[in-house]
Amino acid sequence: MAMSRTTTLSFFSLFICVLISLGSTIGNVQLVQAGNPNYRDALAKSILFFHGQRSGKLPSGAAQQMTWRSNSGLSDGRLAQVDLTGGYYDAGDNVKFNLPMAFTTTMLSWGALEYGEKMGPQLASTQEAIRWSATYLLKCATATPGKLYVGVGDPNADHKCWVRPEDMDQARTVYSVSSSNPGSDVAGETAAALAAASMVFRKVDPKYSALLLSTAKKVFQFAIQYRGSYSDSLGSAVCPFYCSYSGFKDELMWGAAWLLTATNDAFYSNFLNSMGGGDSPDIFSWDNKYAGAYVLLSRKAILSNDKKFDSYKQQAEQFMCRILPNSPSSSTQYTQGGLIYKLPGSNLQYVTSITFLLTTYSKLMSSTKHTFNCGNLVVTPSALSSLAKRQVDYILGENPKRMSYMVGYGANYPKRIHHRGSSLPSLATHPQRIGCDAGFQFFYSSNPNPNILVGAVVGGPDQNDGFPDDRNDYSHSEPATYINGALVGSLAYFAGGNLN
Repeated sequence: MAMSRTTTLSFFSLFICVLISLGSTIGNVQLVQAGNPNYRDALAKSILFFHGQRSGKLPSGAAQQMTWRSNSGLSDGRLAQVDLTGGYYDAGDNVKFNLPMAFTTTMLSWGALEYGEKMGPQLASTQEAIRWSATYLLKCATATPGKLYVGVGDPNADHKCWVRPEDMDQARTVYSVSSSNPGSDVAGETAAALAAASMVFRKVDPKYSALLLSTAKKVFQFAIQYRGSYSDSLGSAVCPFYCSYSGFKDELMWGAAWLLTATNDAFYSNFLNSMGGGDSPDIFSWDNKYAGAYVLLSRKAILSNDKKFDSYKQQAEQFMCRILPNSPSSSTQYTQGGLIYKLPGSNLQYVTSITFLLTTYSKLMSSTKHTFNCGNLVVTPSALSSLAKRQVDYILGENPKRMSYMVGYGANYPKRIHHRGSSLPSLATHPQRIGCDAGFQFFYSSNPNPNILVGAVVGGPDQNDGFPDDRNDYSHSEPATYINGALVGSLAYFAGGNLN
């Protein structure tokens, strides 16, 4: 049964609304009234979230604003006698999975490239977030000749514990792919991430940019020379957590698309041509990159009128036709409240990724006054941007529950998120170690999390717009880097006043 769109405000809620109208703050979290989204505030918070996901030695002062976090994973890589410190924990656990981390890096980079001029002071923060993971990915690609390291931490051991990153003593097993154990999917995505990041730093740090790009080329060469899925090579170390369900062809297309964008080298366009196209999805995520590659490659067809890329434009537009609710070829479900609904597990990851493609293709169409058809429906740039805005606004509180799904944004947001560091007392308040099993007393507690992971976007509501705010319900209450990584660009788009 769909949830009512009207809610009864308690006295406390009314009090909070008065605070909001006065522009008040609680702690360091500014309260923004749902129903009138403040995209700039949400943008700043969506990037701040990455401070809470950092692994390794944390910087001091303003460079580390999540002060309840401390150093962690300082011995990462030691089992392989290499330095693999740094990077991000993917979600609410303490594992570094490179496939989703690299996708997050690619999407943050794409957001900075498309919307950097709209980000204002947040551009530097976005570049900082990109650098944190790109530098880790560089280590993974260059530490040992002939190997690409693709993750740190045994996920099966990790998921049996509820422990702060600072306290973890589970096996920090190191995982890699090689010529004899290939991983074209994770290598293709790593190449995409490094190539995209190289463009972000081209002007601000040319030396770093050059290193990123040269490494991207080598990693991509490795991906196409030794073909195979990392799921087959690594088994239970990545499955079912981040299995490459879509195979590796999409990552090869995605990696080639980004290297072509970064270099304009005919090698990559010839490689794309040799692939003979790809699937026609109605989804875009850390696993399935086809739609992203189509939108990225459409630039050459629309902006440069290069006929060789027309097929990608057609595929991108077929994707949009599968998303638009009034399209005759739509294959996308929507909740009664208007949210794109793809899958029950962390649905907002698909919403933010698809929304990024909607805003980016809308922007591309606007630049040339381009339209296209879904059957007899004429699709304008505003049709895409309006749908994208509806998704972003829903996440920020314009939904039946009047709940913001971004932690720390608005008066009503998830308080019991599935996240170890957020749910356990910080070292500052509880300096004694909390062991693997001891942490579960906090996991099963009904109390709100003691540490606010500002900016974290959780998995989101169910298909009936319901959300229980239950720490144990990880498919709805767990935040993830790739949810935020895709949302940053769309928030910048709307913060810049884009409503085509």
